[in-house]
Amino acid sequence: MNKKRGAFLSVLVFLFLLVGCGGPSAAELAAVDYTPRADGQWPTSTPDAEGLDPGLMAELYANAAEMENIYSLLVFKNGYLVAEDYFNGGSPTQQVNIHSVTKSINSALVGLALEEGCLTSLDQKMMAFFPEFENRIRDPRKRDITIRQMLQMRAGYPWEEATAEGTELLFTGFHAADLVNVPLARDPGSGAAYSNLTAHLLGLIVARACETDLRSFADEHLFGPLGIDEGFWQVDWDGNYLGYSDIELTAYDLAKFGLLYLDDGKYNGEQIIPAGWVHDSLQTYSENVWTVRVGRNWDDNAYGYQWWSIRAGNHRYNLAWGHGGQQIVLLDDLDMMIVVTVDPLHLQHGDEPWRLEKSSLNLVANFVASLP
Repeated sequence: MNKKRGAFLSVLVFLFLLVGCGGPSAAELAAVDYTPRADGQWPTSTPDAEGLDPGLMAELYANAAEMENIYSLLVFKNGYLVAEDYFNGGSPTQQVNIHSVTKSINSALVGLALEEGCLTSLDQKMMAFFPEFENRIRDPRKRDITIRQMLQMRAGYPWEEATAEGTELLFTGFHAADLVNVPLARDPGSGAAYSNLTAHLLGLIVARACETDLRSFADEHLFGPLGIDEGFWQVDWDGNYLGYSDIELTAYDLAKFGLLYLDDGKYNGEQIIPAGWVHDSLQTYSENVWTVRVGRNWDDNAYGYQWWSIRAGNHRYNLAWGHGGQQIVLLDDLDMMIVVTVDPLHLQHGDEPWRLEKSSLNLVANFVASLP
């Protein structure tokens, strides 16, 4: 075979593969409708008017429509809702278990507790809020754990799902006493490990410091001002609201919370969370916290104050991420936010649930990577 003919055939093969593996056709994209229906909740616009490629937006929604677990997909740009649609029975009023997106909300409550004066410093020690366990501490390192380290997932507690024992504890539920019972995996402050127990203990600290329960504190200082009427909120064995998971919210609720962070703690012109707290929360304190491969455009994951940070293509975004693929995505450089709700896959783990979760994460990462 001569070189020219070989090169020609190579191009044909490439084009065949490109067509065979490509996304939706031009006709399919033209039929995609993502017109917002916010009913006056937010001002609306179009992708084109806000500097986004309508073709890329249509492709995003066409790809979402192929997913078997997605419920909602909202896109905001420059303060406008520019795209919105629902799938697989989802709706604007549907409440879903947001799982670990709760951690990002819990982080906001820590900031509000500081603002209210319940907490005085992020360098306060964890054990100051659990005096009843002081005499049971056998590992002196636990006395050095600070609120700051807990926010950064640097308290030293292990990722529960790394072991069968930890997974069982996660599924059966925590007690406050688990701060004593669960051994540290590393020195506090020395490295990051994603820990549900750590996030839950943060919520307990807020409740104890402010002499209330976490839900009441959230309703008064966060959800109430945002106009959020949360649904079910799970409690632990001691009756404490979880600080790490299991709040039921709508896609619109998540959008309100995300817009709050996108606008330096303000919503509808009202300063709800201090701007400094928002800034500090979205910084990078721990890198490569999640080492499991997600997709080709999910890179350089990092962690702030209970918020993830992901690089996709030329952009880095902050992410509130919950099991199943619940997402609040903040692209500060583009003044843009994406909200995704999906089937929460409650208590479902393993290869198939992870495949579904990755489809949600990659839906967003691939779209962000395609943006100029």
